[in-house]
Amino acid sequence: MLAAINREPVDRIPTDIWATDEVWAKLRDHFGDDADIRSELQIDGIAGVSPDYVGPPLAEMPDGESIDFWGIRRQRIAHEGGAYAEQTSWPLAGARTPGDLDSYPWPTTDWFDYSAMPDAAATAGKTRIVWGGYMAPFYYHNMLRGLEQSLVDPMLEPELTRAVLNRIADFFYEHHHRIFEACEGLIDVAEVTDDLGSQTGPLISLPLYQEFYAPHHKRFIDLCHEFGIKVIHHDDGSCRQFLPTLVELGIDILNPVQWSCPGMDMQELKSEFGDNICFYGAVENQTILPFGTPDEVRAEVRHCIDALASDGTGYILASCHNLQVNTPVANIIAMYEEAREYGVMP
Repeated sequence: MLAAINREPVDRIPTDIWATDEVWAKLRDHFGDDADIRSELQIDGIAGVSPDYVGPPLAEMPDGESIDFWGIRRQRIAHEGGAYAEQTSWPLAGARTPGDLDSYPWPTTDWFDYSAMPDAAATAGKTRIVWGGYMAPFYYHNMLRGLEQSLVDPMLEPELTRAVLNRIADFFYEHHHRIFEACEGLIDVAEVTDDLGSQTGPLISLPLYQEFYAPHHKRFIDLCHEFGIKVIHHDDGSCRQFLPTLVELGIDILNPVQWSCPGMDMQELKSEFGDNICFYGAVENQTILPFGTPDEVRAEVRHCIDALASDGTGYILASCHNLQVNTPVANIIAMYEEAREYGVMP
């Protein structure tokens, strides 16, 4: 995994798995409840570590509802075969001026206990690379203000937007500085992320990104690199127009490489950015994984390896987002079997 991230020679293409709870249940049913699914499928994987929340008690919620330490409420909404926790409240939706932000209970590092993290990271690091950290200013702007409001905020309320983003980013920076200090030398990767792309194109313009969000990404990326940590940038959809800026800012890994979206041709991405970043994900899971045959899944695995590991490295194979409940177990098995068989490097 580390060799692929560093674009060094590998003996085989490493793999990871993203899946919904329902998919994990299907895999346990198939392999047996006591089975180690990653071992059964020979998945390399990444281990995550995080601090313990010890802040103000969170409100008790009815069954099927939850609230997090940002005050964001979610409701489990059923769909065919499973459920997703959908957001139902936006804590800063009513803010009109920077002064309105003062009454919101912003999280602080005092709300977390970082003391158990070093042992957890050291233990996890014996078998897998270790992931510690998640910084997403655009996404949290979306969730605190509401998606539509956050998209018009920079044009209609630029000063309020800067104030919101500064508050979000200051917490993220201090929180992750504490994480990285506690686990110095034990964390391999952290996520500096944001979903800037949609299914058909970017959600915001490049100049708007560069003015409002890129400075915060740069600050987080520099913090990671200060501690020798590689940066994963997760960006769904068509994010092509942002990639030159993101690579210049210093991202090390691009996930999930949703190649079916405009501008996301894998061979072009590898040719243009492959000397600077590792690609992570890419196996198409809107049509091929859920609705294709095992042979079509195997062909897709070869397609991704040929494009993103054309130089023999710089690629971690996984689905291009969470495996969904309508994905046949046979297709999941086919993906990882083909990765083992075809992904052997000379």
